[in-house]
Amino acid sequence: MSVARRPCLVGLTGGLASGKSAVARLLETRGVPVLDADREVHRLYRPGAAGATAVARQFGDGMLAADGSVDRAALARRVFADPAALALLNAAVHPLARAAVESWLVRLGSASEPPPAAVVEAALLVGSEGRGAYDVLVVVWCPARQQLERAVARGMSEERARAVLAAQLPIDAMRAAADIVIDNSGPPESLAAEVDRAWREVLEICVARRR
Repeated sequence: MSVARRPCLVGLTGGLASGKSAVARLLETRGVPVLDADREVHRLYRPGAAGATAVARQFGDGMLAADGSVDRAALARRVFADPAALALLNAAVHPLARAAVESWLVRLGSASEPPPAAVVEAALLVGSEGRGAYDVLVVVWCPARQQLERAVARGMSEERARAVLAAQLPIDAMRAAADIVIDNSGPPESLAAEVDRAWREVLEICVARRR
C-alpha cells in the first residue's frame, strides 16, 4: 500500500470517566472509522489467541480461565500496583495490539475511497511507547473532580475510583501533551459541538503534516 493511501492515524485517549468512549461513538455516527483498542485486546485474550499465549508465557497458566482465555480480573490484580509486572505485560501485548492496528489501517487504505483519517481509542497513549505511531493525539478532558464524580455515578466505589485515578497519568498532564483537547466538562448536549470542532482541527493537522 502506498503511503499516500494510508489514513492519518489519530489517537483518542483520556482518563477515567473523561468521556473518550462517548467521543468515539459520536465520531462513528459521523462516519469516522474507529478502532477500540481495548476491544482488540479482548480479542487477543480469547482462548488460543496470541495475547493469551503471551500472558501465560509471561505470568503462568494461573492467569488463564478454565476455557483458556485470559482471566482479566486476575491479571489486573497482578499488574495494577506492580509497575514492573505492568511493563512486562505491555512488552508482551502491545506489539500484538500494534500489529492489529496496522492490519486495520491496511484494510482501510485498500478501499476504493480510503478515509482521510482513522481513530484508535485507547486508554494509555500519553507517555507510552506507542504514542509515536500516531499522527495526531486527541485527549478528552474534564477536571479531575468531575472524573471522580462521574466514575462514582456509574457505580464505581469512591475508593476504587481514587485508586484508578492515582495510577493514571493526571488528566492535566494528558491535556498538556495533546495536539487537540476535547473539553467534556460541560453538559452532555455540548459534547457534540466540541467533537465537530475538534474533528475539523484533526483534518487540518493531518493535511498539514502530510505536505
